[in-house]
Amino acid sequence: MTSLAPAQPFAALIFDCDGTLAETAPVHYRCLAEILARQGIGMPASWYFERVGLALTDLLGEVSTKLGASPDAARVAMEHPQLYLSRLAEIEEIKVVADVARGHAGTVPLAVASSGQPSLIYSTLQAVGLVELFREIVTIADVRNGKPAPDLFLEAARRLQVPPELCVVYEDSAEGLEAARRAGMRAVDIRTVHTPSWSAEGGALHRS
Repeated sequence: MTSLAPAQPFAALIFDCDGTLAETAPVHYRCLAEILARQGIGMPASWYFERVGLALTDLLGEVSTKLGASPDAARVAMEHPQLYLSRLAEIEEIKVVADVARGHAGTVPLAVASSGQPSLIYSTLQAVGLVELFREIVTIADVRNGKPAPDLFLEAARRLQVPPELCVVYEDSAEGLEAARRAGMRAVDIRTVHTPSWSAEGGALHRS
């Protein structure tokens, strides 16, 4: 098995949350599909799972441009958090990555950098028992642009007071890996060792 241990030299570790520390994609999909269905919009599972690295606003933009639908973005943004939080019990940690965070907690500073909303990220990390490991938690509310822009990772490095080139990022999406590259950070693609639970759901085996 390929190791997820960060290669030296490094002075901080930065983790994505959804799909990296916690298996959340199936819950997010079911919530969003339910909400969009109320608006008369169908969102195939395979289509969604190819875009799980996107922030919600960017995903809804894709619904408009790629699916030819017109979602009520304000309504989705209002309904999604409550529905998601009602299903926190369905979420599990991704142990192979969580173990990396546990193994380095207290030795180097750790941060989470996620395109998700603050309340959802904090609640997710609390639900899987990981929130106390991280010195900083950076979300889409803290930056101008979500992934694949580098903003989230650069803000995390700034808060940790560690140069970007000494940060190692853990990610599960093409958007996140590109964001790390643009931030000048080395990245570990957790998909080399972890097959997500949703890989067969909706027939989605790969993400582009």
